[in-house]
Amino acid sequence: MLTIGIVGAGLRGRLFADALEDQTGVQVVGFAEKSPGVAADAATATGLPVVPGIDDLLTDHDPDAIIVATPDFAHRGAAVAAATAGKHLLIEKPLATNLDDAYAIADAVEAGGARCLVGFENRWNPHVVRAHDLVASGDLGSPITSSATLSNSYFVPTQMLSWAAASSPAWFLMPHTLDMLMWLTGSTPVTVSAVGSSGVLAARGIDTTDVVHALVTFADGSTANLTSAWVLPDAGEGIVDFRFSFIGTEGSIAADLSHQGLTVVSDKLRSEWPLGASIGRSKVGPPRWMVQQFAAGLLDGGEIGPGVRHGLEVTKTICAIEEAMADGSSVAVAEMTPAGAEL
Repeated sequence: MLTIGIVGAGLRGRLFADALEDQTGVQVVGFAEKSPGVAADAATATGLPVVPGIDDLLTDHDPDAIIVATPDFAHRGAAVAAATAGKHLLIEKPLATNLDDAYAIADAVEAGGARCLVGFENRWNPHVVRAHDLVASGDLGSPITSSATLSNSYFVPTQMLSWAAASSPAWFLMPHTLDMLMWLTGSTPVTVSAVGSSGVLAARGIDTTDVVHALVTFADGSTANLTSAWVLPDAGEGIVDFRFSFIGTEGSIAADLSHQGLTVVSDKLRSEWPLGASIGRSKVGPPRWMVQQFAAGLLDGGEIGPGVRHGLEVTKTICAIEEAMADGSSVAVAEMTPAGAEL
């Protein structure tokens, strides 16, 4: 029996627990959650034990693996503690939101010797998987350029996330699209330039960036445009605008993943996501498939997905985007290394 503990009992932590509930050979043993209100809600909703912190979870339940589902900026403590204890890890994207934390996590994972998945869930999105397979087949030729837009309405920073001021569109959204384009092209970012704007969310009491535009040059010579914003109108079809394209020497791909083709009109216009809950007895959708493969891979030794070094590369690139926004320069990703860290 594979036992799994989850750090963070909010929306994502409970989603992962639900996805694993009926998986053969897997048992979620409990949550670690420091917020008393969130802990009480999770205990009532799931019936699972909830302890205050990662140390309690490790001591009381000694799980084989830990899922870190805390806010973006709060991964280091739980991840390092779990890795040091030799536990397998699933860490939500991004790996971390600064270089010191990212390198500390990566070093702890590699020293601990356990397996680690960084949760870039679009690798389990059927449209993205098909696009990846088409590019990998060679039918579309070599990459020339790609683009991705992933943005949210005001709802996300103003209502969904209590910690939006400690994040940004670059940290909350661009790890998804950057990872996706790295996977599609099979290449890594070399240089970035970026611009952004702020002031609209700050006027609403959330001191963070409104929109970020980044231009990335990859090691294979191809380029990519990334855009993420947190200021879409709430009156739109939904809280997510998600589109991407790929142009190769022999063909191209274009996808709109903002919704799954189901639009409902009643008191307002909204999109519905059938791949986001359950169909019959199957719990479906990219994050559920991701955590289910993580558990299955730990059980049978199979593939689990992108590891800690890939997560580190994504964090380095987003740090480079932030630096490029700040000073208007083109920034080399390789230079984004804290003092004393090894490349």
